[in-house]
Amino acid sequence: MYNIGDIVRTKKPHPCGSKEWEVTRIGVDFKLKCLKCGKTVILPREKALKAITKKVV
Repeated sequence: MYNIGDIVRTKKPHPCGSKEWEVTRIGVDFKLKCLKCGKTVILPREKALKAITKKVV
């Protein structure tokens, strides 16, 4: 499904305006890094899978 290093797009943008994220950790939680500003976010798996719309790369 998703692998570390994948670039994904989310439904809602980050406050900086970017919708593209890099997956940096997968497990019970997903760790996503914003490609525009570099901030990281940790989301529970269930919430992350709902937020992600598609894999870009």
